[in-house]
Amino acid sequence: MAAPTRDQVLSLLAAANNHGDLAVKTSSLKQAKDLLLSIDPSLAADLFPYLLELQSSPESLVRKLLIQIIEEIGFKAAEQSPTLISVLLTFLRDNDEIVVKQSIVSGTNIFCSIFEELIVQFQQYGKVERWLEDIWVWMLKFKDAVFGIALEPGSVGIKLLALKFLEMFVLLFSSDFNDAEKLAAKGIRQAVNVSWLVGHPHPVLDPVVLMSDANRTIGILLNLLQSVGSLPGCLTIAVVNW
Repeated sequence: MAAPTRDQVLSLLAAANNHGDLAVKTSSLKQAKDLLLSIDPSLAADLFPYLLELQSSPESLVRKLLIQIIEEIGFKAAEQSPTLISVLLTFLRDNDEIVVKQSIVSGTNIFCSIFEELIVQFQQYGKVERWLEDIWVWMLKFKDAVFGIALEPGSVGIKLLALKFLEMFVLLFSSDFNDAEKLAAKGIRQAVNVSWLVGHPHPVLDPVVLMSDANRTIGILLNLLQSVGSLPGCLTIAVVNW
């Protein structure tokens, strides 16, 4: 990468981290993202540690934007992807609701993409790359954390997004689920479902474990349905609509 381009990215990230004007911070971060997307993945990866310094930014909008950027560029440099994705877990414990919400939304999208990539990569090449396995490990940790959020007292808005994650999990890992329209509405291709794994041994994905987790998740949702009288209105609607 030409020195001016690297220097430009570093300058923009420094502005996003240190400038006193929030508008300048967010604008600089967006410009840095565009540059990171435009350069060679291996060279962009060298700059990711500077990008991740923004996770301690005092500005919640900067932290939210960082999550969105991680979702967008997370797979650009495969070997660095697990480090980027792991930040989502940190942001699930953020003290600002908008940051936690964005972490769940982006994490849900990444979870679906990783599951799809695990299947497609093995279909096409007969193997799964190590970096993808590492991301899946982080995604399972993310799943456990979001499940905890769904069941614990807390913000209604955050719990609603956690419930949507539970629904997505059931759609992905219930082998008898074949509602194509609902899958499409959730952004999930019908072909990308745990049923594909039945009879097709996979080096990373265990269909028995995944379907067992899906059944347990259905049980959680049913328990929530039985207690709808004690849930806030929008959570009741979300559970009933499921």
